[in-house]
Amino acid sequence: MKIFLICSKKFYSRIPEIQKGLEIGHHTITLPNTYDDPTAEERYLKLAAKKHAEWKTGMFNRSRAMIEKNDAVLVLNFEKDGIKNYIGGATFIEIYDAYRMGKKIFLFNEIPNGILRDEISSFSPIVLNGDLDKIK
Repeated sequence: MKIFLICSKKFYSRIPEIQKGLEIGHHTITLPNTYDDPTAEERYLKLAAKKHAEWKTGMFNRSRAMIEKNDAVLVLNFEKDGIKNYIGGATFIEIYDAYRMGKKIFLFNEIPNGILRDEISSFSPIVLNGDLDKIK
């Protein structure tokens, strides 16, 4: 299966281990958009608001194209800043795009409690509870 990994930049350090586990399972992995340049957004934030907005639009367009090329998304949702199983705004948009395209949606951990819980639940994600062997 071709899988696009999506998550907060804060979780990028967890990707190599997860990628290795997925590749052992014969999956093809697409890494997050800014995985090779995790400080890109900070640089654009220092520019004019319009430049940052243009960059962000480009990232959303790029994500949509990556989702389209893959069979599924795997959301890496770990604890961030005291929030268990964190899913941020950009990741939520990527999940929504995957849902609209009819792609499989996997969550590494449970759906987080919070304002978007009902919406994420409505996308019928497959919760792995850390078990990559559940990806089929």
